[in-house]
Amino acid sequence: MARVFTRMGDGSASWLSEAEICQDLEEGMLDAADRGRIPELTDDEMERLYQIISNPQKTVSIERGNEVVATFDAGTLKLPVRAGIPVGRMTTVLMHERVLCSDTMEIGNTDYSYKQLKNIVHEEATSMELTQLNCMIPVFYGAMPNLGLYTRPDGPIDNWSELLPMGKISEARAAQEEAVEMATKDMVYVASLLYEAGADGINFDTVGASGDGDFLATLKAIEILKEKYPDMAIEVGMSGEFVLGMHGQLEFDGIRLAGLYPQDQARVVEKAGGTIFGAVINTNSRKTLPWNLARAVTFSKACSDASNIPVHVNAGMGVGAIPLSNTSPTDATSRVSKSLVEIGKADGL
Repeated sequence: MARVFTRMGDGSASWLSEAEICQDLEEGMLDAADRGRIPELTDDEMERLYQIISNPQKTVSIERGNEVVATFDAGTLKLPVRAGIPVGRMTTVLMHERVLCSDTMEIGNTDYSYKQLKNIVHEEATSMELTQLNCMIPVFYGAMPNLGLYTRPDGPIDNWSELLPMGKISEARAAQEEAVEMATKDMVYVASLLYEAGADGINFDTVGASGDGDFLATLKAIEILKEKYPDMAIEVGMSGEFVLGMHGQLEFDGIRLAGLYPQDQARVVEKAGGTIFGAVINTNSRKTLPWNLARAVTFSKACSDASNIPVHVNAGMGVGAIPLSNTSPTDATSRVSKSLVEIGKADGL
């Protein structure tokens, strides 16, 4: 029986039969539909997924006319930090524009959190202005809300992750509520200065990493920023497919944030004033690429159907069905990209 080369969720090679691929596609799709309470993929869509997975070409691509825009998180950290190429941030942006033909780019600091940027925000603004004078593609500025940095010893607030195991529920919730206000203020301050320095947009990245308080702080910051700058482009990239209820009772516009899946996350981001939603679907490193891909496409399609703003599915290491490895194999990334766009209805990646 012929076997098809594919990948596991950790990037390792795997050879599967047609029956095994079909089974994994079915199980991954049903897992997403059950967890997210969203529609299943149609038989035609499942067949299309199988054809993409089993394509004998090493690398596949979308059909002409289905091209989408790509945005970045930690954009200027990829080459100089992760790839170890000794270039500055402006050169990184220009390489993306003039060599890699990127649609957009993002400037970020190695200390990639809004709280940490307050002390150097004017230097960051200068870097943004100089970069804008030398390039043509839209350049965002991005960082993380990172609510955990407001807890001791890095910040002034008691750590709710320490309070919760001690049964101090009310104290843990109060600490998170205090951190939300501080984080909101910091994000508005930094984003305002970078936007006025010429940033084409602001990226709030890895939102919700510290739970529902992290998400709420971002939503509140977006509301304030859109009131100050109605034309500001704001991208919100999530940290995971499911908002952790570290607080459990926080709401935005009457909607409880804990437990929201991508399609509902997109709705509240849109209500707050966000202009691009970066959906995240977690990759399970112990499952196959077909399983992870069917699951990601099911969530992506439901999210795109629910959202009136563009959905840019996070397609990088460990999310969006991309294998959890430092250097993602192109045979996997190309199949994921094609599937998310042509079946999952993603507006971008």
